[in-house]
Amino acid sequence: MKKIIGIISADPNSINSEIIAKVWKKKRSFAGLNILIIGNFLLLKKQFTKMGYNFPLHKMNGINKINFKNKLNIFDVPLKFKDPFSVSRVNKVDYIKNSFEIGLDLIDRKKIIGLINCAINKNDFQKKEKFYGITEFLAKKKGIYGKEAMIIYNNSLSVSPVTTHIKLKSVANKISKKKIVYKITSINNFFKKKLKKTAKIGVLGLNPHNDELKNNSEEKKIIIPAIKLLKKRGVLVYGPISPDTAFINYKNKGINVLVGMYHDQVLTPFKAIFKFNAINVTAGLPFVRVSPDHGVGIDIIKKNKANPSSLLDSINFFKSINA
Repeated sequence: MKKIIGIISADPNSINSEIIAKVWKKKRSFAGLNILIIGNFLLLKKQFTKMGYNFPLHKMNGINKINFKNKLNIFDVPLKFKDPFSVSRVNKVDYIKNSFEIGLDLIDRKKIIGLINCAINKNDFQKKEKFYGITEFLAKKKGIYGKEAMIIYNNSLSVSPVTTHIKLKSVANKISKKKIVYKITSINNFFKKKLKKTAKIGVLGLNPHNDELKNNSEEKKIIIPAIKLLKKRGVLVYGPISPDTAFINYKNKGINVLVGMYHDQVLTPFKAIFKFNAINVTAGLPFVRVSPDHGVGIDIIKKNKANPSSLLDSINFFKSINA
């Protein structure tokens, strides 16, 4: 039987249904894999219709005897709504959470090999669930909170921030030797066990040019001790690297992962180089979780402008891993 991947349709007020429809039309490009959408059947049906997409759908409440060839299978998740593209914040957050609960149950019962979640408005999710993002939400669910690592993955270079969606003024107080060691260990294990690759990891300093290296700085107190411990454990790790040149010189040392101290320190230069040619992978979980590397696209909803390539890459990622 072909491998089945669960795709959580996630935020209803988004471009998610558009990219799902566009990916389904390209299903031959991920031959050997099957996709199962986890979301509200009626909502998705109405969204597809409004955007002019017409293809066979199948409403599911179980996962046995499924025809994956001709119909897009949707595992139905309850949701109350009037306008399919304007669902209330309270209803949609509960809906997203329930979708993940179903996905995790299918993982636990070994019905699917991994999860892909489409984009979510983090601001809405944070207000209700009090988590920085889905990476942390899933880590808490699986009992590994603090050890998870968000990897923005590309075949040429991947990046990972030690802290994720927090205010810049909080970063210095949120990094620690333990956190850096946990996250880089998770990244190293993911590359080794899932990708069958060797991770060569460059660690950025926190301060500009690492100029504070000789003083009582974060580099001296936290980052360098973490790097030394990781080296003792056999991890191929380099640094601290000056943040302003890290994305220029990484190839010279054969580095394929750059780890920064905060979100935009690594995401901004990465996207300037690779645009959206990447996927978001969570390392440290007992299963593979991937998401497209873009947001909900509020400004282009229903305009047929959404690019499905990151979701397509997320699906095809499962061909290259040991899931």
